[in-house]
Amino acid sequence: MTAAEQEPVLEPVAARYAWWLGLPAERTADRDVPPEQVWAMPVVLRMEKSAPPSRTPLLEAAAAAALAVCLHGDARPGGPWYEALHTWTSGHIRKVARRARGAHWDAVQELPGVTMEVDGAQARALLPCRVGDLPREVSRLQISGSDLPADEPGPAPGDRPVLLLNPGVTMSAGKAAAQVGHATMLLAALLDSARLAAWAVQHYRCYVRVAEAEQWARSTAALARPHEAWNEHGLVAVRDAGFTEVEPGTVTVVARRA
Repeated sequence: MTAAEQEPVLEPVAARYAWWLGLPAERTADRDVPPEQVWAMPVVLRMEKSAPPSRTPLLEAAAAAALAVCLHGDARPGGPWYEALHTWTSGHIRKVARRARGAHWDAVQELPGVTMEVDGAQARALLPCRVGDLPREVSRLQISGSDLPADEPGPAPGDRPVLLLNPGVTMSAGKAAAQVGHATMLLAALLDSARLAAWAVQHYRCYVRVAEAEQWARSTAALARPHEAWNEHGLVAVRDAGFTEVEPGTVTVVARRA
């Protein structure tokens, strides 16, 4: 049994993005929806001016936080978060990353969501809503200026899922944070219940790495046969809709289960 069969919030994610499994999918297009009516998950990145985080831990924190919101106890049917999350996952799982520091970071801690910390870097994923209904604590935050220099985290161990970033695409930290958040959600939707339970014990932590060119070529070649790529290698791709920074259809992340 897959996680999506047990987690109603994730079921639409599997149906929409894992089309190769033959799942029923409502392929609604929201490009013509007025911007203020689009549903999105705000992901707030803590970026203190005096002590900015390293890029990789920040992305890993954002990836875990986005999934943790979806699998929170309040996200179950009948819970206070369920309707908003299910409405969001039933469409395109858009995320908008914003940066915060000081009192503004403290303010978003009061909003429904989950904060994750990795090696001192912090990110908070919030309950999705219509863009036009963003709380003031979020709408006043900046989207731009969320970039961070590349770091060298070293090889990824094999005890957690690994999210490989496309080495041929330049993304701001904010854009990359949204993409790795998509990746953890898609991975979780496809995992069996035992693997998902084991991941939950790790608080949905993962490793984010920029792929080596040859590694990326092998992974994307395998994904030409997506069903086999998942069943045999545990690989799944995030393809961007192309609203910001990259061309539509660009594979931004290849996720690999542990």
